[in-house]
Amino acid sequence: MAGMEKYLRPEVIRQVARLDLRAKFIVQGFLTGLHASPFHGFSVEFSEHRNYVPGDDLKYLDWNVYGKTEKYYIKKFEAETNMTGYLVMDLSQSMGWTFRQELTKFEYGICLAAALGYLMIHQQDPVGLVTFDTALRAVIPPHSKRTQLGSILAVLANLKPTGTTDIPHCLHQVAGLARGKSLIMLFSDLLTDPEPLLQSLYHIRHRGHEVILFHILDEAEVHFPFDGMIEFEDIEAHEKLTVDSKGIKGDYLKSMNEFREHLRTECSKANIDYIGMDTSVSFDKALLEYLLQRQRRFG
Repeated sequence: MAGMEKYLRPEVIRQVARLDLRAKFIVQGFLTGLHASPFHGFSVEFSEHRNYVPGDDLKYLDWNVYGKTEKYYIKKFEAETNMTGYLVMDLSQSMGWTFRQELTKFEYGICLAAALGYLMIHQQDPVGLVTFDTALRAVIPPHSKRTQLGSILAVLANLKPTGTTDIPHCLHQVAGLARGKSLIMLFSDLLTDPEPLLQSLYHIRHRGHEVILFHILDEAEVHFPFDGMIEFEDIEAHEKLTVDSKGIKGDYLKSMNEFREHLRTECSKANIDYIGMDTSVSFDKALLEYLLQRQRRFG
């Protein structure tokens, strides 16, 4: 498969479009009344009428209804919060690796981003793109127009993950870049020191943004399916190491599981959605499972 079309398979779109990704922003003070929202981009839509009750604000009386019925009715409204999303893609060279799967980690991330971008635009929510390695590279401001997804995929389809990365530094920049209350969706293998990474995620949360962290690893990184003496190469530092794979498999898997569980635990404490993924599970299945869980959780 070539070009950006492979990242937007029609059967996947038909599935994810049924689900609502909207984050559940709890608007303090806005229950069924007509209080001002603390969030930018907040709007209300007319829902129905109810009988006037002494003490109700007279400016919400429906005088047209009164003129026809000589009865007092109050307009009721439903709150609607527009969500601005940012697809944040790691361009480190390690993202371009695969052991035996069809998709590299980077291509897997693009598939996820394409489906999520489509879903947000389908909901008329603005979505933009940020790519990074040691610094922010491409930045497409959020829009909800239908052509936005094509613009995003056209950029991603022409990118190649190369070189080193500085995830914490770039996430601090993303925290300052995002406006209002946004949804930051990060796609990365997170091969970095976890503590600075977590600090940058806390910074994003402190700014009031919601975060979904898609931790994408190759199936070989998760399951270590090697036998015998194997030469491994760090594709970013270009350092090589020959090891007895059977001898280190237990320690490797223990360390990897501890790393992922540490991220999961700390993200949970900060109300960050941590989604551990490996490329042996089809991206559409993994994404749908997560979206269903999210839908059940938020209602």
